[in-house]
Amino acid sequence: MAQVTVTLDANLAIDAMLLSGTKNPQDAVELILRDYLARGRRTESRTGDAADGQPAADRRPTAQEG
Repeated sequence: MAQVTVTLDANLAIDAMLLSGTKNPQDAVELILRDYLARGRRTESRTGDAADGQPAADRRPTAQEG
């Protein structure tokens, strides 16, 4: 896997480490980004993609939640 170097403000790195519960700023940023991307995919799968042309309000749920 390719590696990318990103420069962050020290306070931002510390906040990311505290939020993710890690002791390494690189691990913290990676965990937060992975979570952010996974959350976006979950939201998209529930609401649909804007490119599909069908508004989310017009869709009927496929399964009941709860």
